[in-house]
Parts: sequence; C-alpha cells; structure tokens
Amino acid sequence: MPTMADVARSAGVSVATVSHVLNGTRPVLPHTRQAVLDAVDELGYTTNTLARSLVTSRTRSIGLAVSAISNPYFTEILQGVEAAALQEGYSLLIADPHDDPEHERKVVQLLHERRVDGMIIAPSADPRDLVAYLGRHGVPAVFLDRVIDRVIDDRTGTSTGTGTGTRFDQVCAENTEPMIRLVTHLAGLGHRRIGLVAGLPGLSTTSERIAGYRHGLAAAGLARDERLEVFGDSESAGAERATAALLALTPAPTALVTANNAMTIGALRALRERGLTVPGDVALCCFDDFAWADLFSPRLTAVAQPSRDLGARAVRVLLDRLAAPDGPARTVRLPCSFVHRTSCGCPEKGTDS
Repeated sequence: MPTMADVARSAGVSVATVSHVLNGTRPVLPHTRQAVLDAVDELGYTTNTLARSLVTSRTRSIGLAVSAISNPYFTEILQGVEAAALQEGYSLLIADPHDDPEHERKVVQLLHERRVDGMIIAPSADPRDLVAYLGRHGVPAVFLDRVIDRVIDDRTGTSTGTGTGTRFDQVCAENTEPMIRLVTHLAGLGHRRIGLVAGLPGLSTTSERIAGYRHGLAAAGLARDERLEVFGDSESAGAERATAALLALTPAPTALVTANNAMTIGALRALRERGLTVPGDVALCCFDDFAWADLFSPRLTAVAQPSRDLGARAVRVLLDRLAAPDGPARTVRLPCSFVHRTSCGCPEKGTDS
C-alpha cells in the first residue's frame, strides 16, 4: 500500500507538503498542489483517517440528529447534508432522537463519544438537557429546522421567556410569513371559518406557524376562534383525530390549513372517511410540499420548504463554526415558495416565491 512518503517522492515535494495538501492545513502553490493530487491518483494513495484524527484531533465526521427520518421532508434535508458534507470531505453519522428529550440527549452523547467534529441537530420541544450537554462539553453544533431562541406558549402565542439557543448557530426556513399567505389566500376565496391543524406543541415550527395563522386571520379581518386551532402533533394519526374534531364543530370550517406533510395525509384521510371532497366541501392548503403532492386529486396547494438547501447550508454554517469557534452565533432563515395548485379551489397557476 503506497504511503505519504511515496506520494512525496513521486510529486517531488516534502512529506509535509503532501500533508498540507491532503489536510488543508496550509496554502500550497496551485502547481504543487496539482502535482501532489496527480501522484495520489497515480499511486492510488488513500489517507489513514484514524491516524490523521489522532494527530489533528479531527475525524472529519459530522453527527446528524433528526427525528422522523422516514418523513420526506427530513429525507431531503438529509440528502442536502450528505451531499454538502461529502463535497467538503466529511463523513456523516446519523441518529434519530424520536423527538424525545431524554433520548435526544443520549443520542447526542453517543455521537459525541464517536468524536464527531460537530453536530447538526433538529432539537426536540424541550431541548434543555441537550443545550446543557452541548454547552458543558463545548460541542460545535448547528440547530436545524427548529430554533430555540424563545419559549412560546403555543396556545396563547405569547413568549414565556428567553431560551438559550442564541449560543448556537441555527438554520431554518421562514414559517410565519408563508403561513400568513396560506390563510389570506383562503380568506380571499371567501372562507370565513379556516381551521388549523398545528404540529407538536413546543416546537418552534409549530409556534411560528400558529403565529402566522393568527396574523393571517387578523390581516383578513377575521376573528380568531380558539376551537378552530387543534394540534395534530406533527404526525398523520394525530392529524386525523384533530381534523375529525374540527369537522364535528357547528358550524364546521370550510377550509383547512395543515402544518406539515404528515398531517396533510391524516387530514385527507379524515375528510375521505366522512365522504367530504376537496375542495368541493372543504378547501385545503398545506405547509410542506412533497414529491407526490401534485399526484393527488385535486393537486395540493402548498408551501414548499427549501429542504435540501437547508441541509447544505447547515453544513456550511457548521464548517464556518469549526473554522472560527469564537465567532458570534447566527441564525440563517431561508425563504419558502408558494405552490399554487387546485386543492384550495383555484385553477392551476404554478409556483412563485
């Protein structure tokens, strides 16, 4: 098996120069760098990652902790993380915290014990133990999809204190404005009783989308009815139960907004079981677009999140943090797109941002 010394002899440089090229530890002249890379290809040299990690204290690996990996949204995020990490020469270790605070802390500890250089985490609704562990051990981390800057009561929409998330970098999509757009769109079609199937209480995505729903009602001049806000707990079965409760109201809502793709499936199931059609009986808009949303009949009007871009951006933010550990924490927000289809009761129009 060729060694680094063999590469150095073939390229006509020192072993130290080969090390700098392969590890990126010092700038090397372009022609020298190319000579080293050509020698690596010619000899079939591969780096000894374990040995390098012992010298540099870096494993060039990233830990990814996200729940519901089977969810198409998080699957696309994972693809974005993986592609960006691979491009930068990093491997990926993946774990599912199951949105359970205790399991989340154990998963993060396990990844830390595997000596990952940093972590990308979608935090649970109660991330206090997670934050404490990361802070205590000085683990570089980026919070993905969900932010923890504030603690918000999902039922009242009021802030109940300041979280500790500002110590960590965060990457997420816009949530409030896209939800306002869904609600005002339905109101513009004449709907006055618009129900919301919200996600798991405590998550920032849930809080921000509830806030957007309420702002949307206010912008449309509609009074808020607390009975029209139900929690589907971010999963299909919960959304089915929540939608059934909405449909049992008198008067029932004429339009629904679901706050993620899994809950959209549950809401559609509840409507079908009651013999109700979309949009004939109940108009429907959803947060989260997904690959088969345009295969439904009618096709689903949705907010599309930039899931792969979120994953890729989280990697770049984490690598920036590894390069500058003492820099100020930042929160990056990416815009969503409104995909106008027909479940809202409108003709097909397409996508705009």
